[in-house]
Amino acid sequence: MGINVHRTFGEAVFWEEGRLRHSGRLDKTRTVLEGLGKRLLTADEVVIDVTGDCMAVSRVLSPFVKRAVIADPLQVKAIAHADVKTDKVNAGTLASLYAAGYVPEI
Repeated sequence: MGINVHRTFGEAVFWEEGRLRHSGRLDKTRTVLEGLGKRLLTADEVVIDVTGDCMAVSRVLSPFVKRAVIADPLQVKAIAHADVKTDKVNAGTLASLYAAGYVPEI
């Protein structure tokens, strides 16, 4: 799952069986993030882009998933140099690149 995080919300996209599935916009409150975490599987992995509070998002989701990874979008060239930059596209790109093993972690 890729999450493009902003100050008050996040955009989530799932990578499932080689396909992207848009999960939608999430309010970035502890309650909403914990609700998302409860819907995830313990085998799931989440990749989050770097923002001021990405560590907080990671800490909330970590107990529910196998791994929560923080990726720097400035180092992910597919996002940094993309012609189309939307939250949904960025989250999907993070999920796709992570599934392929191409996300530089911090």
